[in-house]
Amino acid sequence: MKISKHYLWLMTLAAPCAFAQQYPTKPVRVIVGFTAGGPSDIVGRIVAQQLTERMGRQFVVENRAGATGMIGAELVAKAPPDGYALYIASQTTHAVAPYMYSKPLYDPVKEFATVSLIAHNPLLMVVHPSFNVKTIKDLIALTKAQPGAVNFATGGIGSSPHMSMELLKSMAKIDMVPVHYKGDGAAVIDIIGGQVPLFTASIAGLLQHVKTGKLRGIAITGSKRSSIAPEFPTIAETGLPGFEVVTWFGLLTTAGTPADIVNKIYGDMAKSLEQPAVKEQIAKLGMEIVGSSPDQYATFLRSENVKWGNMVRQLKLKAD
Repeated sequence: MKISKHYLWLMTLAAPCAFAQQYPTKPVRVIVGFTAGGPSDIVGRIVAQQLTERMGRQFVVENRAGATGMIGAELVAKAPPDGYALYIASQTTHAVAPYMYSKPLYDPVKEFATVSLIAHNPLLMVVHPSFNVKTIKDLIALTKAQPGAVNFATGGIGSSPHMSMELLKSMAKIDMVPVHYKGDGAAVIDIIGGQVPLFTASIAGLLQHVKTGKLRGIAITGSKRSSIAPEFPTIAETGLPGFEVVTWFGLLTTAGTPADIVNKIYGDMAKSLEQPAVKEQIAKLGMEIVGSSPDQYATFLRSENVKWGNMVRQLKLKAD
């Protein structure tokens, strides 16, 4: 029997749709590039649980830590483009780290398909109570009077706490010295102990120490005040107009994955983010839900790569 070219063309168009309707037919890996217990891991487990419930197949979190999240991201970049490998991306893994390595393991834009920007998380600047700074204007004045005399803690080279302060230095034209720790937890211990006076990190991880008086909150890095800590002004409104830094978490898969599969995952993710229980889980982390579409996330990801890629090059940051 002779099959017409028109029929074959229609079958080709229909194949991805049929594949998307069947997806997933087996467990899906949700790769997290960091160890268990951190923000990326917690977000990943929320995503995996919700998609498991909605799609009827297991979405399984795998922690593949190393190289500032790049080890796990590379697994997804090189995976088959079928939607069975997802990655919990962040500002660090997809806008900073790739520019810090002479031979990056992947292209953060070209080798991934964007699914959704899940949530973002403004940071809180805190100081040790003995440090004579109560506002951003105080900090700028002090550091201009004493260039290079003030140290600030970071969770590691290229981390959000590090990059937020480097942006502050650049915009305010001030000189401060970073002290890099292996993670935010170690930095918090030393700032509470008074070994370093200044730190900027996730609100959720610092707020308890501010409430007990071990640390003093100064300002928020986002463009607007935080819903869980509205008493703190933004850096932009208290001395540095235009300043904005948010740590963000998004869902990616491998470039070339059929759009129907990407949209199916996004659709179920969007429904999950509307659930009160999920909103509460995200809020407890100090984050705000975004839930952007694949196209919106793609536009945002490109802009973040320009912003932070330029900053890494300007500072000549190297991780190898």
